[in-house]
Amino acid sequence: MANEITPAVRSELAPTGRLRVGINHGNFLLVTPGSSATDPRGVAPDLARELGRRLGVPVEFSKFDTAGGLADAVRSGAWDVAFLGAEPQRAAEIAFTAAYLEIPATYLVPAGSSIRSIAEVDREGVRISVSEKSAYELWLSRNIKHAQLIRTQGIDASFDTFVGQKMDALAGLKPRLLMDVAKLPGARLLDGQFTAVQQAIGTPRSRVAGARYLRDFVEDAKASGLVAKVIAGNGVRGVSVAPAAPV
Repeated sequence: MANEITPAVRSELAPTGRLRVGINHGNFLLVTPGSSATDPRGVAPDLARELGRRLGVPVEFSKFDTAGGLADAVRSGAWDVAFLGAEPQRAAEIAFTAAYLEIPATYLVPAGSSIRSIAEVDREGVRISVSEKSAYELWLSRNIKHAQLIRTQGIDASFDTFVGQKMDALAGLKPRLLMDVAKLPGARLLDGQFTAVQQAIGTPRSRVAGARYLRDFVEDAKASGLVAKVIAGNGVRGVSVAPAAPV
């Protein structure tokens, strides 16, 4: 059960006596923009504080500006748990829970574009601007066969590149693209989604007992309504509570 705290669980998730949590400040859906690095607000920080409360240890936050930087920091031992998208490319080093929430990803196309559907994006000659090492960029890297991915350092840079270099499509999370499209007269979001980013909690793969506890914590947080509560409490739109993991 999620409330069973064994010595192994506590020593793996809080080996320093603190729960060191890595979060991506570049994802405005998970971390409230402008949040303090040491006392952040948002869905991910709220869940992290509840996790720390259950473990009976204080929480210490580490700020990262991109998902890629957060994922790569597992190699330096910078965090004990991290809130980030669960992707196969990351699973070699990080043990993930099932998703606690899902975020649809789609494309924005410029005014006058002939592209009408998601399927039409993956064609020769099409250039897609995308934030490097984001969960949806990792998905596109596995699945795009004909179009060219133009990778940038961060979400803001992907928008600037899309506009400045007159790209054919901007890949991103739908809630962010809804903000971006309002800045570009005539631009459109394509219907549907090419993937849904599975936001999860991860810990280094070697921490087996800790990973098991985190999986139980996430399932309990979804079933009890905690995830829905923190989503609503932070006024986040465009995301949904992920379904229960298969038994």
